[in-house]
Amino acid sequence: MSSAPRFGLSARQWAVGLAGYCTFVNLYAPQAILPMLSVEFGAGAAEIANIMTASTLAVAVTAPFTGAVADVLGRRRVIVTAMLLLAIPTLMCALSSSLHELIIWRFIQGLVMPPVFAVTIAYIGDEWEPREATAATGIYTSGASLGGFSGRFITGVLSDMVGWRGAMIAIAVITFAGGLAVMMLLPREKKFIRSEGFIASGKHMLQHFRNAQLLATYAVGFGVLFTFVLLFTYINFRLAAPPYNLSPTWLGAIFVSYLVGSALAPWSGWAIGRFGRRRFMIPVIGCWIFGVLLTLSGPLWLIVVGLMISAASGLICQTISTGYVTITAKAGRSSAVGLYVTSFYIGGSFGAALGGIAWIFGGWPACVALIVTIQLCMGAIVYFLWSKRVPAQPMTTPVEPP
Repeated sequence: MSSAPRFGLSARQWAVGLAGYCTFVNLYAPQAILPMLSVEFGAGAAEIANIMTASTLAVAVTAPFTGAVADVLGRRRVIVTAMLLLAIPTLMCALSSSLHELIIWRFIQGLVMPPVFAVTIAYIGDEWEPREATAATGIYTSGASLGGFSGRFITGVLSDMVGWRGAMIAIAVITFAGGLAVMMLLPREKKFIRSEGFIASGKHMLQHFRNAQLLATYAVGFGVLFTFVLLFTYINFRLAAPPYNLSPTWLGAIFVSYLVGSALAPWSGWAIGRFGRRRFMIPVIGCWIFGVLLTLSGPLWLIVVGLMISAASGLICQTISTGYVTITAKAGRSSAVGLYVTSFYIGGSFGAALGGIAWIFGGWPACVALIVTIQLCMGAIVYFLWSKRVPAQPMTTPVEPP
């Protein structure tokens, strides 16, 4: 069916990698240029951060229902249609004449993203054999992680060269080209079984709210993206100001720290098997707190080290908690993961919003204090509420990177 065009990857492997890349190249694209946009629109840090809040909130709104729609309409159709549609609000972001208009288009962007990333994971689970599914998910996650980095880096570099509007147009072109490529590369489903309907999916979803372990894990997911968005949004305002005065290009380059986390996260499966989920998660959260505290230091290189530690720790936490959802849910795993994604992105929205309040009242030290408070709550939830005895977790990767 599929050939191996290059690097030993089949056509459908390229397709799922591109799906992950094109989604997350959009989601976090403005993060490195928030200080530039703040000047352009005459808005403060808290107000301009609504650009990030809008998209993450929209993802949270649509994520629980995406799986149900794809279960009825078909996986490939939903993935390809959403990818092609995603290019439209991205282009309109570039043409926005006001901050309010830009925020609206960012919200629309967020509405279109879950039909790509959530359904791609479901497609992999349906169409690949179990032994091959982990590798395929790894390819998807690598593409998503690279997309998250590329969106920030490409936007930062191009904003210095041709302005932020030109950078957003470039992201829109990349997205549309990726959608066309996925349409050509991704085979039609062979193992897809149409769902009984939206009501059956909704019943499964409601049952998850009775599972205390799942609710605790949703709370951890909330804290993970809360921390990521707050940390990597407002650190830009600190580094764009004196004495650092970093340009958008260098702010984008800071996000290379994400690649360290992407490289380490796949080893979580081995560590969980060796130490246990709870015993491993607690020190990882401790390392994350240490990394965040390092960003209070003066030397730029030490701040970058803190961001690298934070990115690695956060992606490992996301890997562990996502895997815990799939094990804890006895039925309706797609809807269980969908609710996790919702909690995850609601956390991101709150991180951007509450981070703005902290920034206004106390600058970066107040942001760090808020982050550490949330992380201590995460540690307490894991220690007191996660079960001590859970079946061994297979090798997993995050549903999506922060």
